[in-house]
Amino acid sequence: MSLRVSVAASAIGCAIGIPVGALVAIARFPGRAVVVVVLNALMGLPAVVVGLVVYLALSRSGPLGHLGLLFTPGAMIVAQTVLVTPLVAALTRQIVEDADGELGEQLRAMGLSTLQRARTLVFDVRFSLAVAVLAAFGRAIAEVGAVLVVGGNIAGHTRTMTTAISLETQKGDLPLALALGFVLLAIVIVVNAAAAALRSHAARRYG
Repeated sequence: MSLRVSVAASAIGCAIGIPVGALVAIARFPGRAVVVVVLNALMGLPAVVVGLVVYLALSRSGPLGHLGLLFTPGAMIVAQTVLVTPLVAALTRQIVEDADGELGEQLRAMGLSTLQRARTLVFDVRFSLAVAVLAAFGRAIAEVGAVLVVGGNIAGHTRTMTTAISLETQKGDLPLALALGFVLLAIVIVVNAAAAALRSHAARRYG
């Protein structure tokens, strides 16, 4: 369940955050500085606040209550997506903006539109964007507050490793909590090692 929810939320967050971050990095519009500040600020969104907002939106009396998502994995994915999307967008903006400083003049000289330049730069820095993807996954899989609020920590249905660790710690079963913590840490290390190996291979191949 932890992997299912975290991978889904990271994928959706990257699908939204990377294009948004790239466009903010390239485009010039009134209020851009404010947008950048807001994106950076949202990187530190409190998880429990996000959980509360999503809970209110998905509750029976909320605007999305008819979807019946509360206390389901879907609600957990929504909450984690809200958390990771600003993080991905902010990191992407910085990476693409740095690349634009090096290649921007050449791309503008070619007559490319803002969207075309953003797409080109995203492709050029695709391996560097692995940092944003890993940051999104790391925040998602380590998150406990939001998924606890909207998922309810239901055994066999919405219980993740982080909520299980919290529960077992409260019950006083510290060995099990530690064991789950080591498993969670191992997953994160394996994912990061695999991403680093893939990035290294790609760098050697595409040089």
